[in-house]
Amino acid sequence: MEQLWENYKLALIAVVVAAALAMSSMVMVGESEQAVILQGGEPVATMNKFNPDDPFGATNAGIWFHVPLIQRIQKVDRRILDLDMERQQVLTSDQQRLQVDAYARFRIINPVRMIRNAGSEANVEAQLSPILTSVLRQELGRRTFNSLLTAERGNAMSNIRDALDRAARQYGAQVLDVRIKRADLPEGTPLEAAFRRMQSDRQEEAETIRAGGRRDAQIIRAEAEGEAARIYATAYGKDPDFYDFYRAMESYRRTFETGTAESSIIMSPDNEYLRQFQGRR
Repeated sequence: MEQLWENYKLALIAVVVAAALAMSSMVMVGESEQAVILQGGEPVATMNKFNPDDPFGATNAGIWFHVPLIQRIQKVDRRILDLDMERQQVLTSDQQRLQVDAYARFRIINPVRMIRNAGSEANVEAQLSPILTSVLRQELGRRTFNSLLTAERGNAMSNIRDALDRAARQYGAQVLDVRIKRADLPEGTPLEAAFRRMQSDRQEEAETIRAGGRRDAQIIRAEAEGEAARIYATAYGKDPDFYDFYRAMESYRRTFETGTAESSIIMSPDNEYLRQFQGRR
């Protein structure tokens, strides 16, 4: 054995060194990772880079190679990341103070740019956090409190997302979504005042709806009465005798129908009012 070592010492050492270099040149990149090869501090290549056009689940994860000692590997998260904003007080356009909790979701789509301009995902979050706070204050500050309770809130979130996304692109990130977790009024007098104002607004809105209903009812009633008058006039024009008979019967019914009052009506049989009972002459 010693003789074998003496005879093949250099060859064995070379094999061990070669194996060590081969092992150190390999890097395992997982499905949730993308990696950048750095040489002299500058990015020279990427591994398993996220591509939005790739089919869902398709990755280039696996074993990759680089030049050891000369090149190093920096891994970057390939998953969707969360950016939580600390609770902030925001003043709306109608001078309502809101306590707002929001968050954003983003993904690194250009790891090379991210490394050059930010260095790491944590630095990207640190850069985007104050931008999210500023954009959210500006957007909500242009809107009323009531508008944030309607579908207009979705438009505000879209504007915040677009503005944050434009800022995130310089760090190689793409903002996918921005959402408000909670938007509460401060406890105490401001909350009570807002509740009373909202109650008053709803009552005013209800009265406006009722007034509109009364107006529409009057219009419908007037149109119906006009249509009835038109039908009566048409009937009178076709058969005046029948129309006169019909109106007389209606008058008799209303006059002589049974009621609760104890009264009597005495008329002469020749009274003009009772002419329809006398037959045609």
